[in-house]
Amino acid sequence: MSATRMMILGLVKWMQPVHGYDVRRELLSWGADRWANVQPGSIYHALRKLTEEGLLRAVSTEQVGARPARTTYEVTPKGEDEFEGLLRAQWWQVQERPDPFTAAFSFLPALPRDEAAAALRNRANLLRAGIESMRASLESDWIRTSKPVHVGWMFELWSARAEAEMAWCERVADRIDSGVSYLPAGPARGEGWPGWSDGEPGRTADAK
Repeated sequence: MSATRMMILGLVKWMQPVHGYDVRRELLSWGADRWANVQPGSIYHALRKLTEEGLLRAVSTEQVGARPARTTYEVTPKGEDEFEGLLRAQWWQVQERPDPFTAAFSFLPALPRDEAAAALRNRANLLRAGIESMRASLESDWIRTSKPVHVGWMFELWSARAEAEMAWCERVADRIDSGVSYLPAGPARGEGWPGWSDGEPGRTADAK
């Protein structure tokens, strides 16, 4: 929710006075639902909540014909303080992000080796396709002529992260194919993991 609050407050500050519809449209044009987990359905709710908290001010509400009423918002001084606090907290901290793949990878021994290696190489291919798409965007007029310079830098960050993960996927897939054991190397090898498969059907830690 903090990312949603920060982005809505920041956008209203930049665009004010601004309709909630335009805030939503701008956030979706950024793809914020993908990389900041700003859910489209939560934006209007967040605008109302921020207004209730005194962080935004509803300047006016207008209705044209049968269209839904549109409220125009501005940031209050309290909202500006909140935005700056949230902004600086993200700039000066490194936070772990939930990653379903990491959760699944922690159960690597549950998959046959050939499937695990194939899945990692498939993931690498998907990442490669995404990198190529980002590079195409960076070279396009859409980035160069219609977006601030730092938007291109954001694409560079996403591309660098994807390249690192792609290389990791390929490297680990090769290790899995090599037959390296998943079990600890120490004298207590496999102890405490009786049902842990070593990536081979029927081969568990207690069968070492």
